[in-house]
Amino acid sequence: MGDIEKIKKLRILSGAGFKDCSTALDESKDDIDKAIEILRIKGISKASKKMSRSANEGVIAISGNNMTTSILEINCETDFVAKNNDFVIFAKELSDINNTVASEKNKLMHSKMKNGKTVEENLLALISKIGEKITIGRSKTLKNSDGKVFKYHHTTIKDNLSKLGVLVSLNTSDDTDKLKRFGKQLSMHIAALNPLAIDSDDIDQTILQKEQELISEELKNSGKPNDIIKKISLGKINKFKQENSLLNQQWVMEPKKKVKDIIKELNIGNLKITEFSRIKIGE
Repeated sequence: MGDIEKIKKLRILSGAGFKDCSTALDESKDDIDKAIEILRIKGISKASKKMSRSANEGVIAISGNNMTTSILEINCETDFVAKNNDFVIFAKELSDINNTVASEKNKLMHSKMKNGKTVEENLLALISKIGEKITIGRSKTLKNSDGKVFKYHHTTIKDNLSKLGVLVSLNTSDDTDKLKRFGKQLSMHIAALNPLAIDSDDIDQTILQKEQELISEELKNSGKPNDIIKKISLGKINKFKQENSLLNQQWVMEPKKKVKDIIKELNIGNLKITEFSRIKIGE
């Protein structure tokens, strides 16, 4: 007979009975994923359909301080559940734990929660109680001992939970109100304009290649000479890089200036954007 804890887990994931779960685990040699497949093939699994459904709602949670801050995505199927008290309590505690393990997924899943059970056990229990697919999605931890990490929530649900969260790390020894104001505004800027990288040279080459292909396809039937097409193509890809790199984007608070212009005007010694993370539910 399969291990009792694995049987419990399989029951929650599949909705099948104790005996069927035990048999499936025996057949799969205690591999839960294979056991779910066995139950589905036999037509026994009920909730496996639940786990294959889309979970595009949920919350973004942020925990930490100015030196170490983590952002975490917790998904569910409906906005109604995202505001459910049990879901909210779980998400908030999970966010704190995620910051202590620096967003390492395996450590997070095996960490103990306040009730003495692991995150994985509590997640399965919550799925069983609420009746929706719930998953732990993207996460990122920013650490900065040479400056500060700033955070921003957009469409806040409760406390440190929202639909869109941003972290941005700034290297500087400055601790003035001017820096704090800029850190908050920069976080809001990132939320609004969704940059792909800090500078144009940092944009992923795969993304640039895909954009180049789209531009080439767009110009293919233009009827223009090849040398003109090359110039237009170069101009378009350069514009794409400018519009999608943080330092070169137009500052949301003052669109006639770029982010790099604002940093220069601040005149804060050695101020540098080192890292950022933006996570939006459903994106």
